[in-house]
Amino acid sequence: MSRNFHRPMLPGAELFESLPEQTDPAELAAAGHRVATVLVRGPRDADDRDLVDRVLHLADSEGLGAIAELWSHAPADTLAGCLWRLYLLRDWVHRRPDLAAREYAAGKIHAPVHEVLAGVVDPPGPAEVVELVDTVVRGILGQDFDVALDRAASFAHIVGVGRAQLDDGDASSAARLVDMAAQLRHAADLERSTGLH
Repeated sequence: MSRNFHRPMLPGAELFESLPEQTDPAELAAAGHRVATVLVRGPRDADDRDLVDRVLHLADSEGLGAIAELWSHAPADTLAGCLWRLYLLRDWVHRRPDLAAREYAAGKIHAPVHEVLAGVVDPPGPAEVVELVDTVVRGILGQDFDVALDRAASFAHIVGVGRAQLDDGDASSAARLVDMAAQLRHAADLERSTGLH
């Protein structure tokens, strides 16, 4: 899951007409926050609905990564930061489903409570792990964002534990996954108590 972070670029002028060709980090952060808020909380007015339509069109034409880059530097306890972490999990599982399933299988023995919350069928094959992550990410719209975050946290925790258990596992990336799980779990608690922003 290691990824070289780089300065996010605006994914096309058609997404944010008010920010054509802007690369100012503050403007990009604000744009990322607005997109995250609309995706998680739903559109409130015609402008928001137009934004959702543009985001979905951009995701279809250029991929979700173009949008996710707007969230890459957001703090973990924000909507944008949570969506970035969910995107990273989803992207990695889609690229490495066999490895994700193997690490999940290795980790669930050591984290049975997390296994129940994550909701993967037994035994988890690549298709089941991909389906779980997609289900979690699809759950970001609506009232149960905290549940989606809890499920993603459990999944990341199990995979991180599993990665550490395997002979060829990378201890530092396993630790980063467990840290990500803790961040997602904390964000879920914040969502339930005060609501993420």
